[in-house]
Amino acid sequence: GCMAQLHFFVTLVCTEYVLLAVMACDRFLAICKPLRYPLIMRHKFCAQLVAGCWMCGLTTSSIKLSFIARLSFCDVDKINHYFCDISPLLNISCSDSSLAELADFILALLVIMVPLCIVVASYVCILITVLKIPSSQGRQKAFSTCSSHLTVVILFYSTTLFTYSRPKLMYTYRANKLVSVLYTVVVPLLNPLIYCLRNKEVRFAIRRTFTCR
Repeated sequence: GCMAQLHFFVTLVCTEYVLLAVMACDRFLAICKPLRYPLIMRHKFCAQLVAGCWMCGLTTSSIKLSFIARLSFCDVDKINHYFCDISPLLNISCSDSSLAELADFILALLVIMVPLCIVVASYVCILITVLKIPSSQGRQKAFSTCSSHLTVVILFYSTTLFTYSRPKLMYTYRANKLVSVLYTVVVPLLNPLIYCLRNKEVRFAIRRTFTCR
């Protein structure tokens, strides 16, 4: 049961990393290459990108679990965390976990840093393009296009990097539990709100709900 929970968790988190990078590329094309955007971002290509995100998540999760499942846990049936995460499992393992830690580190580095580099590069190009727009209204419109995605990126990456970029010896369970609640509960709950508030119809419906007597 713990391995199944860990599989779904790692799959969804890794898929989210890659998906945020793909969305950054989408914003880059929409702002920096607006005339070519309809030709590139067709429905078929979008479906392929989404499938690729899920494949990256599933592949990463399968590799990580293949190493962790080989560990021995000496009949320990409790972990000091509120769900089955990788670090708590490695800490209670009574067998040599160096290979599993190395595999986890390399995969985490690839899954976190590669999409993060893509996001940063995309937004650097977007910023350069937006600053060249002569009118302030045009710049504001371009920035508003990226605001929701950038907000989610900052929330998701800051919390997960805080959790998974620290050495194992500096691992503090209390702080990690608190941050884990942020990126597993709070950020997913905020996602619909952050993205939907850019929709005029949603904003109008919310305003009408709270102003009606």
